[in-house]
Amino acid sequence: MGFHWKWDFTWEILPRLLEATLNTLIAAGAGYAIAIVLGLVLALAQRTPYRALTFVVREFVEFIRSTPLILQIFFVFYVGPQFGVRMSPWTSGMIAIGLHYSAYLSEVYRGGLNSVGKGQWEACTALNMSTRQAYTRIIIPQAVPPALAGMGNYLVGIFKDTPMLSVIGVAELMHTANAIGSESYRFLEPYTLVGVIFLAISLPAAGFIRVFETYVRRKLGLK
Repeated sequence: MGFHWKWDFTWEILPRLLEATLNTLIAAGAGYAIAIVLGLVLALAQRTPYRALTFVVREFVEFIRSTPLILQIFFVFYVGPQFGVRMSPWTSGMIAIGLHYSAYLSEVYRGGLNSVGKGQWEACTALNMSTRQAYTRIIIPQAVPPALAGMGNYLVGIFKDTPMLSVIGVAELMHTANAIGSESYRFLEPYTLVGVIFLAISLPAAGFIRVFETYVRRKLGLK
């Protein structure tokens, strides 16, 4: 195994890594979609008048946030079948990532919801709106803009955490780099390319999120 860079080997493995990059983006997108929806559900569940439900959901969120993602991936994939829940590595990985980040996004949503003034609730009551109407028409649309920065940060975080799915055999970017290294006994090129690819996607994504957040806040007349 040499430690000098081989360009011919680099061009040879690049198509495989780019194909794996697509799988990584799909994994991050699917996990984020789950987290966005479930995170909102968890945030709203902590705002009900039922104290028992609020307590259970709050403790669940804290438990998820306090345990490592890789442990949750192992639990869903390996422990699930013992309870009759058998899923493919892809499905297990998406659920684990979505569940993990939903706990963090629920806190982002909670902060956004708390930023909405009490006067808005009083206005909804004066208009005789139901709780569902108040949330969907008034409260949530005002809560999301302040939460955009946190939501965007966790999107980038999910993308960077997808290599953890390689531990259960999901063919994402890091898994493919490991496979190439095992086949060729060369790890310099594949690992370096993985770092470059992650950097090339993460930096523009973070920049786009900041621009989008500024655009939305300006559109809504927020500072």
